[in-house]
Amino acid sequence: MSTSEEHTAKPISEAVRQELIAIVGSVAVLTDPGDCWPYGYDNSRRQALPQAVVFATTHEQVRDIVALCNRQRIPLIARGKGTGTTGATVPDRGGIILALERMDRILEIDPANRIARVEPGVTNQALQQALQPHGFFWPPDPTSAAICTIGGNLAYNSAGPRAVKYNTPRENTLGLRAVTGAGEEIRTGVITTKGVVGYDLTRLLIGSEGTLAIITEAVLKLTPLPEAKTTFQATYRDMHAAARAVSAIMAQPITPCALEFMDGASIDMVRSYSDLDLPDSVGALLMIEVDGPEHGLAESLQAVIEAARVEGVIDIEVAHSQQEIERLWRTRKALSPTLRNIAPKKINEDVVVPVSRIPDLISGLEQLSRSYDIQIVNFGHAGNGNIHVNLLTDPDDPEKMARAHECLGQTFDLVLQLGGTLSGEHGVGLEKRDFIDREIDSATLRLMHAIRHQFDPLDILNPGKTLPEMDA
Repeated sequence: MSTSEEHTAKPISEAVRQELIAIVGSVAVLTDPGDCWPYGYDNSRRQALPQAVVFATTHEQVRDIVALCNRQRIPLIARGKGTGTTGATVPDRGGIILALERMDRILEIDPANRIARVEPGVTNQALQQALQPHGFFWPPDPTSAAICTIGGNLAYNSAGPRAVKYNTPRENTLGLRAVTGAGEEIRTGVITTKGVVGYDLTRLLIGSEGTLAIITEAVLKLTPLPEAKTTFQATYRDMHAAARAVSAIMAQPITPCALEFMDGASIDMVRSYSDLDLPDSVGALLMIEVDGPEHGLAESLQAVIEAARVEGVIDIEVAHSQQEIERLWRTRKALSPTLRNIAPKKINEDVVVPVSRIPDLISGLEQLSRSYDIQIVNFGHAGNGNIHVNLLTDPDDPEKMARAHECLGQTFDLVLQLGGTLSGEHGVGLEKRDFIDREIDSATLRLMHAIRHQFDPLDILNPGKTLPEMDA
């Protein structure tokens, strides 16, 4: 796949530029290509030049910008900090980037009702820091939490390790304020923890990647901070033993707040590029955290440890200090830098399979790796079967890239054969769009297109993303 997208869109007219300036002010409108290029990329390494970048700071400005683009039929792509990995914010058809990073106010924290009301540009980390003195947190915690925005978390339904116990943004968001592609202002959901009036448009908008409406506020459901947490690392002879441990852990009453895994290829790679202190016999690793009330945590921890002690276990090490916790997590945190060192490009997919089918997925991926001579490294959120599959390749080698993409297609077929889905939290964007009809039948896709048309009749919001084109 190209790292740059070509389009033939012309610069926006002076009249449109002046209208944008009237809405947000001259300093909040960029049209010079040198200024616009940095807003035309995301973490997929795709990049395209937008015709303009506009920074909104209020709901009313978003409404007026959408209305303008609707009248002029100009594509409009909402963007947070650009940490997504699927090209969903890349303006491959030109248009205007609506940067929401300056809409970064925490409007309300209501501990009595366990809610927070925020704008989309608030970073995940800033929200967590603001909630901590009140004794609460918002469960979604993507790896990029320090810089990713709440709006982006909602657009992708990005969750992170804690989803195994605390679920995803869909389960932790009560209501939204948004502007549809038709320029209509809408509110969805409730501010209570129960509510069944009307259709659930909140869950529909979450995960829609800015193709239905642009979110300007969110009412988030908060969770009390746990009194205590304990971390341990379990090592296994091979991935099959680790997978048996995952199934055993998830079958008993105590749900861990994190259950991460690395396969043998991941461990070997980190071992080669760091001072990893693991014996050569280790073929898989689980990082596990258990949280809850201080009273009874020791018993909960012991129950999870006993479940993890399956045939093929090599060692279980419990951390007793913050320093030991950091040491245990060092293996996992060393993986991403190592991947960047060993291959010029990684095709990173976040497929999901039923927990019991993780061994079948890993075995199938090992066979594909041999068949296509492509190194595949797997790690991820084992507790809900969300596996990050990394195909390591070279973008400057056309033959190798061709093999990698054929291997990717076979990977997706394998996932679907195992009863899985093609994306757990990274979204679809451009990277997976053309594979979606392998998972979703044509009748369902037609219904999705009809819903999209209802929200955005002129197809101005993030056109060409998320759903494959349908035959007329």
